[in-house]
Order: sequence, then structure tokens, then C-alpha cells
Amino acid sequence: MRAVLGLGGNLGSRIDYLQSAVDALFDAPGLTFVAVSPVYETDPVGGPAQDPYLNAVVIGETMLDPRTLLDRVHGIEDAFGRTREERWGPRTLDVDLIMVGDLRCDDGELTLPHPRAHERAFVLVPWAAADPAAELPGHGSVAALLADLDQSGVRLCSDLSLEPPD
Repeated sequence: MRAVLGLGGNLGSRIDYLQSAVDALFDAPGLTFVAVSPVYETDPVGGPAQDPYLNAVVIGETMLDPRTLLDRVHGIEDAFGRTREERWGPRTLDVDLIMVGDLRCDDGELTLPHPRAHERAFVLVPWAAADPAAELPGHGSVAALLADLDQSGVRLCSDLSLEPPD
């Protein structure tokens, strides 16, 4: 199954945290690297006043159960100092499961596809760059969704990039 994960952070060495997340995601078996997007600096959405984020999207192939993948994501966030003190507050690292195949889930702990991905330019812009033909289950093509969104808060960081995992 195709797994799409959104990466973001606005505290500390933002690019180092994103690169560490890419490396950690693919360091264990069960997730095979497909692509990583360019890096974008983005305006915060919701929450308190805070510094801009760096965001990217990474794509992999997996046979892992989505909850197993979610556990891996939470472990990576915790390893890099993620705290959950304030909803949509500043963070060192945020890794979101955007979709896993065409699976649908809404059990309070995990919602797939991500419930707000279709309205977030900071997710869709990098995703479209990594996979121009991408489709968000239940919502349609990522390119078509982007056509209806304000993308002014999403700026390409041409001087930054994420490396594929070793």
C-alpha cells in the first residue's frame, strides 16, 4: 500500500529534525522509500502565534497495519522531543499519516485519510511536488484540490532539501 506522511516542525534545527524523521521512518522494516518532496517554509495554521514551519511529504510503500505505522510515527516524534502541550502549538517534529492505501479509519486514535489534508496547502503543495498524479481517497486529485486553495503561505526553500534514506 502507498503511505503518504506529512512532516513538519518549527522549533530548533527544523531541517535536521525533518531529515532525522525521514531516516528513522525507513530505518526499520516494513516501509520502503518511494519519494520525498522539496522542503517548504509555511505559515502556521491555527493555534497560537508562532514561528514558520518547514514542511515536506515523504511517500513509501508498506504492508504494515496503519496502527503499527502510527506507533512508529509517535515513537519518532517522541525521540525528537515532540510534546503535546497545546493543540496546533509549536513543535520540534510533527509526522502525520495522510493516507495509507485507500484505507478508511476513524476510531478516535487514527483517522484515515487525514481529516484535514484536503484543505491544507502545506500538505498538498509538497505532496503534488513529490507525486503530481496523487489522489487523496474520498477527495480526488491533489492537483485539483490545490486549485481551490490559497497557497500564498507556502514558499519553496530552494536552498534546503531532504535526502532519501540510506
